[in-house]
Amino acid sequence: MNCLLLFRNIRRVLLLCVLLQTFACLGLAQSMPGHSVSGNAAGYDVVHVYPHDASAYTQGLIFLDGTLYEGTGLEGRSSLRRVQLETGTVLQHYDLPKEYFGEGITDWGDELYQLTWRSGACFVYDRASFRLLRAFHYPGEGWGLTHDEKHLIMSDGTAKLRILDPESFKQLKRITVKYKGHPVENLNELEYIHGTIYANVWMSDRIAIISPKSGKVEKWLDLSDILPGHDSVNGNAVLNGIAYDAKMDRIFVTGKLWPKLFEIRLVH
Repeated sequence: MNCLLLFRNIRRVLLLCVLLQTFACLGLAQSMPGHSVSGNAAGYDVVHVYPHDASAYTQGLIFLDGTLYEGTGLEGRSSLRRVQLETGTVLQHYDLPKEYFGEGITDWGDELYQLTWRSGACFVYDRASFRLLRAFHYPGEGWGLTHDEKHLIMSDGTAKLRILDPESFKQLKRITVKYKGHPVENLNELEYIHGTIYANVWMSDRIAIISPKSGKVEKWLDLSDILPGHDSVNGNAVLNGIAYDAKMDRIFVTGKLWPKLFEIRLVH
């Protein structure tokens, strides 16, 4: 009888430990910076799947006048490209000098801007010919680049976004991106869509949808299941690349070394 009572007490203690551990884990998850909860998650549908060059280490992506423009990275492999959406064919190509690691790109008027990772150089090209026009210089690293109606918006791998004058590349201010009061680090490729900033988060399958006024993450877009497992090349083949077709209201996403590019539609 005493053995049975002891066994029951042990079971109760073990059960209590499991419950306490579960509640602790849940509390930790809720407090983690960038942790997605249902109320802050945006759903999506895949509208179309297009081919993408699986050798392209995608660092920047935009859609303009019916075609994609893509910036790729890695030293000795960095490039600026114009790509046919439907086939993935590279229509125009410029190779960066081997010492540069290409990063994010954006358009401004008839020009294209391309960041470099640790060289502190932003190259400006004529959009039609890819002719190099000039270069700007900036402190720190360059990661992602986009623009609103008046300014360039740049990420540098931290939780801060730089707001820049497109004519001089001078920094006007910085915005700290936060979710539930916690800074969201590793902000990477950027796109400006419907008055908000979409940002890839490096080594993550999520896109942060950010208010440019407050820096607050308003929604998370989880794309962890968008690329089939057999299409994943290696650990570096992470989600990176967001483009917006303003005329047709289409969003495109891809990743580094991904063989596919996806047109998605958000479901609210």
